[in-house]
Amino acid sequence: MLINQLLNAKGRQVFTVTPDDTLSSVAALLYTRKVGAFVVTDRVDRVIGIISERDIIRAIAQSGAESLTQPVNKFMTKDVVSAHLGETVETLLTRMTDRRIRHLPVMEGARLVGIISIGDLVKARIAASEHEAETLKAYITAG
Repeated sequence: MLINQLLNAKGRQVFTVTPDDTLSSVAALLYTRKVGAFVVTDRVDRVIGIISERDIIRAIAQSGAESLTQPVNKFMTKDVVSAHLGETVETLLTRMTDRRIRHLPVMEGARLVGIISIGDLVKARIAASEHEAETLKAYITAG
């Protein structure tokens, strides 16, 4: 399955924050939106980073609670690994596992068009495996 197909089924809504938002406000938004990461964009909607629950925990562990009043740009991941619409679920599962990341912004050229989590990919892979098993079962029983 291609990521374009997965986004068509899942939806293309992406929550973003600015580099000046505080970690505290981002943590509250993560909780409210029930997501694990936000893409950080500049004033012209260019992707400049990603901030995840893991980044916030790392900031608190390294700098204490006062880090919650600091801007996102001090703690966001700046070297953003992304996905493209024509890539496969399997390719991205490998990339995410190798890089130990859980979220990938999906880009079409320089434009942000979605976000994929490792949960989205695992769910798609399980659905594909179940479909394959049902198809084989139907083939075998049809004789």
